[in-house]
Amino acid sequence: MKKILFALFVVFICFSAPVLAQIPTGVLVQIVKAEDELRFDKSLEALINSPNPQIQMRAILAAGRIGDERAVPILAEIVADLVNPEVNAMAAFALGEIESIKGADAILTALTDSKIGGKARTVEAAGKIAAANPKEEKSKGLAEAILKVLEDQLLDPKQQNREIILLGLTAVLRARPENGEITTAKFLTYSDGRIRADAANTLTRIRAKNANETLRKMLVSDDYAVARANAARALGAAEDKYAFDLLLNSAIDDEDSRVRVSAIRSLGNLKDKNAAEKLLERGEKLLTDYKKSKFANPTEKNELLEIATALGRILTNTNNEKAVKFLDDLRQADKYSSAETEIAVARIAPKVYADSIEEIPEDIFTKDWRTSSAAFLALGEIANLESNDKNNPTKLKVRLLLVQLIGIWVNTPAKDKATDNTRFAIPDLLRAFAAFKSENTSNILRPMLQTEPDPFIRVAVAEILADQPASKENVNALESAFIKAVILDKDYNDAQLAILDALFKLDKDQPDFDILITAVNSEDYLVRKKALEILKKLDRPIAREMIERSLAVKDDQLSPYSPAFGTKLGAILNTNADYTRAVSRKNRQTKAVLTTEKGTFTIDLLPEDAPLTVDNFIKLARSGYFNGLAVHRVVPNFVMQDGDPRGDGNGGPGWEIRCELNLLSYERGAVGMALSGKDTGGSQWFITHSPQPHLDGGYTIFGRVNEKDMQIVDSIVRGDKILSVKIVEGKSPRKKK
Repeated sequence: MKKILFALFVVFICFSAPVLAQIPTGVLVQIVKAEDELRFDKSLEALINSPNPQIQMRAILAAGRIGDERAVPILAEIVADLVNPEVNAMAAFALGEIESIKGADAILTALTDSKIGGKARTVEAAGKIAAANPKEEKSKGLAEAILKVLEDQLLDPKQQNREIILLGLTAVLRARPENGEITTAKFLTYSDGRIRADAANTLTRIRAKNANETLRKMLVSDDYAVARANAARALGAAEDKYAFDLLLNSAIDDEDSRVRVSAIRSLGNLKDKNAAEKLLERGEKLLTDYKKSKFANPTEKNELLEIATALGRILTNTNNEKAVKFLDDLRQADKYSSAETEIAVARIAPKVYADSIEEIPEDIFTKDWRTSSAAFLALGEIANLESNDKNNPTKLKVRLLLVQLIGIWVNTPAKDKATDNTRFAIPDLLRAFAAFKSENTSNILRPMLQTEPDPFIRVAVAEILADQPASKENVNALESAFIKAVILDKDYNDAQLAILDALFKLDKDQPDFDILITAVNSEDYLVRKKALEILKKLDRPIAREMIERSLAVKDDQLSPYSPAFGTKLGAILNTNADYTRAVSRKNRQTKAVLTTEKGTFTIDLLPEDAPLTVDNFIKLARSGYFNGLAVHRVVPNFVMQDGDPRGDGNGGPGWEIRCELNLLSYERGAVGMALSGKDTGGSQWFITHSPQPHLDGGYTIFGRVNEKDMQIVDSIVRGDKILSVKIVEGKSPRKKK
């Protein structure tokens, strides 16, 4: 009789799901607004206890996105409920997003109790909580439970669950359990190619060396390209010298570019000089095709830069003339704009590279700041040379050259600095100088905290000073710079955050509480949050009092934007009309058609999963924000990234949006929001070339690109431009009368 009742229950769920999925717009607005305000309160708690499982799950997801520890007891109770496995799963996912060790007991119980559903999301949550709390004893128990779940999957083939295995493998790379590599390796021969690929990915990221023989077989014969690519990566991470010939063959001959670039990188890890000749032959062939291309940025560039990087690692300090000749040809064709080629030459022939720049140091400041940046990064690489009689004169020459270059910039008139795009390259110049660990680093860089208008130059100085001695001069300069950043920086909060980090690192015992009070009272939520995090680390009565006062006035929540703030950063920008518009797209087909220099591709936007992220993207696209922006980042077999008006990876629209993390996974063609920390999205987005499970639950997925259009995405290289973005929205279905 129980079986019949269960069958009827399943039929009811299946047929009523479309009805339940229709959460009233007013309720959705209420939930999305709470997420946007990072507000966990009684009204959201009531929705979590809704009898409608769709409303309940959506409210539970909101609690996870908000990340408030006060939700943990409620979610822990739901995880153990035996009524609905889907609700169990969502509660487990939410606990994983909150990452509190207070949720560990509930997750551990759910993993070990066979009656509780939602095992896949529960094992995922175990990995996230353990990773966020590595020093907690309970994290060790979670890590052991993850392995037990995976081992159980291997015992009974009839009961195996693909989702549990995939999320379990990713949980291993997060939790790093003892002997995790042994269990993971057992999935390298699994029948499902994606599982084999994810197992190899996990072994790569934990740098395991126990499965090299199996990985070699995968590299040669696996019919799934991503599995071959990840096998190549894992062999490189393991520095398996016995895989050399196989990696070299794959780097030259594999039909899939993702496998080739992964094999090329691994050859760079092995640093076997015998790879150089074949890589040069491959590089010269690609360069010939590159020069024949009709495109300003030929697709061959992606693979050429990988070869350049590998050669730099393989032939370090050898002065190999053939390699230098090839790299010079590539540099000229690429107009000296890629750091990979500059770094490779600096590694292979450091004296030759240093001499070439020393002859005309002022010429390094070119009209294209990317050329300057590439050269600065290459000069910084020379700091890594071994100190000996041969290298020391070159290292000294470069250090003095970098001081000279800093002087040229410092003496540039202030009115010119504000408009000179060279400023985008200066952080790389400063970090290159810092790499030489000069005794006068602080004295040279410290004044720039007051003189530089660009916030990211001040970010670089703050990060460098954080690693210098905790002198009174450094601390005072950082304190003054924080006040300056509060007053001047209206579009970016990066300098304020970096300075707070630097001050706490330099002065943990005697922090300036006046600065922390200023930070806690900031209009910017992320600055307040950073100050509260620092205060929590200070086990002192005054810090505890400040935290209590701040929480009493809800400094841990966001405030509605007001023009009086003078900035949109860290404030609530959406109105009820915005929330309604965003959630009303849930039943509409919404697309973004992107025209590039390589062709057109379409992003299928996902407003039901990330309504405010989609709304933000649409708003920017319709304003023409993305039109003409260069793709500033391409990492083959990982992502292409765009949406930065500066082009240096730091730019944004002058506001930040909250993360809308969801249960979608980073398959090939997933579109996600780029971040510099939680809730720091703005305008930068990326598309994955292959599955990237370690990004799941960490970066908002808000769109998909189909396989046909991914051929265009695969052809895009750094420097290609997004010419236009057109939004196409379908009509909402008519309501039945």
